[in-house]
Amino acid sequence: MILAAGRGERMRPLTDAVPKPLLAVGGKPLIVRHIERLAEAGFRRLVINHAHLGAVIEERLGDGSAFGVTIQYSREGVALETAGGIVLALPLLGDDPFVVVNGDIYCEYDFARLAARGTLMKTRGALAYLVLVDNPPHHPRGDFALADGQISNDGASRLTFSGIGVYSAELFAGVRPGEKAPLGPLLRRVADAGAVMGEHFSGRWEDVGTPQRLDDLDRVLRAGASAHAPR
Repeated sequence: MILAAGRGERMRPLTDAVPKPLLAVGGKPLIVRHIERLAEAGFRRLVINHAHLGAVIEERLGDGSAFGVTIQYSREGVALETAGGIVLALPLLGDDPFVVVNGDIYCEYDFARLAARGTLMKTRGALAYLVLVDNPPHHPRGDFALADGQISNDGASRLTFSGIGVYSAELFAGVRPGEKAPLGPLLRRVADAGAVMGEHFSGRWEDVGTPQRLDDLDRVLRAGASAHAPR
């Protein structure tokens, strides 16, 4: 599932006419980069939720056939926050653990690494598997501690949640369909119970949360493309 329902208030006025996940970096929309990476990793069935300018997202991405995947849409109307959006989409996601990716990040993570994480979660009795990254300048305190593949709320060294995770439907058992609900409190509760696993990804990852960060990343990617262009 790719989360694409946010309004993108900090990105205004850019997001007044363009949904945040369709903003481009290096000449390609953020969400298209996710779809292509997921397809390369072998994921073929995708669910995308939307609210703000959702019709624009559907028109741009279609049924996914152009990317070698099948896309189903979970239409929220009013954004339900992360956990609320996932719960509304559960009928489309099935019973097995599923991958969820924030649509407004840029990352070079290999999604193929997540293919077997659902089985590992079941074996260990975990409800979530999170990919953590180094703390960016705008979030120096991080979110979670990681030790020996286990995630906890407290620790000497904390990392930032990347917005990439694998979840069991059981994690959302207390959220009613159509209810607004954030993801953070659910993760913190089950982390206290020892039911969250994870890993540290040290490659390129960007929280594209402001126009300045978007511009900075765009320049980096375009410079990299120019450096590798055939001469």
